Amino acid sequence: MLAVAHVLGLMMAFFAVTYLMPLACSVITQDGMFIDFAAAAAANVIVGLAIAGLTRRYQRELKPRDGFLLVTLSWVLMSASAALPLMIALPDLSFTDAYFEAMSGLTTTGSTVLTGLDQLPPSINLWRHAMHWFGGIGIIVLAVAILPLLGVGGMQLYRAETPGPVKDEKLTPRITETAKALWFSYSAITVIGIIALKFAGMNWLDAICHTFSAMGLGGFSTHDSSVGWFDSVAVELVLVALMILASMNFARHFIAIRRLTLKPYREDPEARAILLVLALSVLGIAVLLTVSGTYPDFWSSLRHAAFNVVSTASTTGFVSQNYDLWPVFAPMWMLFLSSVVCSTGSTGGGIKMFRTLLLARQAQREMKLLVHPSAVIPVRIGGNVIPDRIAQSVLAFIFLYFQVIAVLTFLLLLSGMPIVPAFSSVVASVNNMGPGIGPTGPAGNYQGLTDFQTWVCTVAMLLGRLEIFSVLVLFTAAFWRK
Repeated sequence: MLAVAHVLGLMMAFFAVTYLMPLACSVITQDGMFIDFAAAAAANVIVGLAIAGLTRRYQRELKPRDGFLLVTLSWVLMSASAALPLMIALPDLSFTDAYFEAMSGLTTTGSTVLTGLDQLPPSINLWRHAMHWFGGIGIIVLAVAILPLLGVGGMQLYRAETPGPVKDEKLTPRITETAKALWFSYSAITVIGIIALKFAGMNWLDAICHTFSAMGLGGFSTHDSSVGWFDSVAVELVLVALMILASMNFARHFIAIRRLTLKPYREDPEARAILLVLALSVLGIAVLLTVSGTYPDFWSSLRHAAFNVVSTASTTGFVSQNYDLWPVFAPMWMLFLSSVVCSTGSTGGGIKMFRTLLLARQAQREMKLLVHPSAVIPVRIGGNVIPDRIAQSVLAFIFLYFQVIAVLTFLLLLSGMPIVPAFSSVVASVNNMGPGIGPTGPAGNYQGLTDFQTWVCTVAMLLGRLEIFSVLVLFTAAFWRK
């Protein structure tokens, strides 16, 4: 425990580096927030180094079991650190709301308790979006380079996911080199996105902030009306492209960039499934909106369906229209898509497409075994056999996923929240998607929740972001038994 605390202290001190971005923004825009961010950065350094210093004698090489504790506590602690400048700069913001906003930022959920975003100081808005960006790359490195080493349940998908480059194509031989490769692809796409949004009509601050949100699949915006504020087809097209890229495996992106070929995407069963599901969903909802008379013509329906379906399914949470006013099938289907569409190794949340494909193949095998009980029918994805141990761990993950949603939904119901907002808020939080349906939907936010309800959604965001197993294993007797 103390060895983990030493690493956490160092991480907290290093986290102060992330404040350089809003500090620079404050200097450039002269918004008066420089001292606030400098104070927050100093507090991180002082407290972090103090923790690291007090636990220095316990420093040792961490064991795989320590990884669970480190991952969970780092997200909890970094969220508290990230909330500090929000509380300093926005004195009316309670600790509960500031922590919720920070957790939402770092887990790339995009739920917000803030209003008046258009009038926020530029450095505060940049900080909110920077949390998405840093949280996004943290999630990718976690999923590709660290969690597979822990070797438990859904965390070891990358060991079994032979279509993925980490196992077969040997992205790079060492974790540090793997992290550098992922940073490169992530940063390169980010730079391209910022330039594209600037050319699409955004100013530099909006372009940077919305690219950060899209790359992290977070959904924070600089405007209360989100992307609908721009009312621009060009902006929506660029963001749709960024969201689709961010919902795919970033290890694939690195290999595609390095080899200058699209072959890694064609060979990826997850990528093919994601594009097919999105295409059919966009087309189907566009037809529904046209037939229902929600929009005057098919092309208007297609435009709004494309942006909002991709945004919700990719767990981003950008909004261009109040889809609560659409036929009820549409928002419910979009909420469902947020559970399954994103790829492993992406910045998205939910069950992930790999698990969805594996469950589908498993169901097919069970039906074949009913007819041919003695047959040997391995589960294959992308032509590769998936070990039974992985299939079992995915089933366990799915069970816990639905149990977490059920328990947290009942907690919100106990607090007096109606069934639809309660269920949709929990699903949106566990999937790290952001908007729910109703008061927490596209036309509202999470500001109206009580402190208890806010903490329930905060816990949901953490559980969803860390794939449930990493958190719940800490509450088992086996974890603490030597």
